[in-house]
Amino acid sequence: MAEQNDPANAARPKVAPWLLIYVVGRIGIAALLVLILWQLGLGSFPGLLFGLLLSMPVSYLLLRPSRDRLTEALAARAVEKRAAKENLRDRLAGER
Repeated sequence: MAEQNDPANAARPKVAPWLLIYVVGRIGIAALLVLILWQLGLGSFPGLLFGLLLSMPVSYLLLRPSRDRLTEALAARAVEKRAAKENLRDRLAGER
């Protein structure tokens, strides 16, 4: 219960919202580009493949802010887990 009231946990960035934003953005951009190519008359399978191919650089440019925040949250979580692991090792070493 003390962990829930810990101020360090309150400042920890959340991964799930940024991951959801990024994934939905990638899918949305890919779907939009495929629909645009289909409307322009490109066949269904070539339009799908070309739309997916085009969505990669477009997503890279448009989703940079959410990708950066997701990377920061993942890095913060990795640092936190590493510190918790070291803390556990220190506590276990002190009990011997």
